[in-house]
Amino acid sequence: MIIDIPDTTTGAVTKRLVQLRESNGVITMGRVLTLVVCTLDSSEAEGAIDAANDASREHPCRVVVLARGDRSAETRLDAQIRVGGDAGAAEVIVLRLQGQLVNHESSVVIPFLLPDTPVVAWWPRGAPEFPSKDSVGRLAARRITDATFAHDPQATIKKRHGSYAPGDSDLAWSRITYWRALLAAAMDEAPHEPVQSVTVSGLREEPALDMLAGWLARRLDCPVYRKTGDLVVELHRPTVSIAIARPQTGVTATLTRTGEPEQRIALARRETRDCLAEELRRLDADEIYAEALAGIERVTYDHQP
Repeated sequence: MIIDIPDTTTGAVTKRLVQLRESNGVITMGRVLTLVVCTLDSSEAEGAIDAANDASREHPCRVVVLARGDRSAETRLDAQIRVGGDAGAAEVIVLRLQGQLVNHESSVVIPFLLPDTPVVAWWPRGAPEFPSKDSVGRLAARRITDATFAHDPQATIKKRHGSYAPGDSDLAWSRITYWRALLAAAMDEAPHEPVQSVTVSGLREEPALDMLAGWLARRLDCPVYRKTGDLVVELHRPTVSIAIARPQTGVTATLTRTGEPEQRIALARRETRDCLAEELRRLDADEIYAEALAGIERVTYDHQP
């Protein structure tokens, strides 16, 4: 069910939500959090809503989408309520802001926060430089950004360490969860020698690889080199080298180890909805993410193909 409420107020939208709850008995029931999605414009909202709806099947929630419009236009609020099959396991409230409302996002969103449940803020694109100091970010226990879609993804992820506050995370971190697990398992096998150096190669504009390089630099305390080229991670030990390679657009990786046959492993790129669902599983500070951000400063960069 999709209900459009043009040229309205937050009070009128809240009243309509109460009417829906009284008539259907499903609104706000069993919701575990409020997910506030801050989008740059209305055209971006649908993709974010789709990802949030999919994530909500694991984490039933109220999704409040703030779609920023023209700041110079006449002040206006257009709302839309989605429930049932159009909202996954969530209820979705889309708030399209025009004029002065664009500068007062937190005031608009506060009436729609579920009582006694945590708030998570997500910026699919165009995240503030300091998420914890943003007006919406201050309302949230978790703040999720995504450097992947920034104008300069690598520069953006490098800046995350300087702006980090407990509760921050980035979907570039969630995109390497399977890589981290695979590398950890590979290093657990004999011979148990220290890793002397690591090379992380791939697209320059893939911040997930910078996160991976930072994590390895912090955990292994050895030289880590970030290069531009084919997607490969190589770990060098005194007698054994381990490499995991995957085509940039592929779904299957190859794991090679000195003196052993190649292994083929399913390792597709993770979709935004899967990364978002993972981030919603925890509402405390992600200390390993913070350490990986700090580790990026220890990585040696070489952008030559």
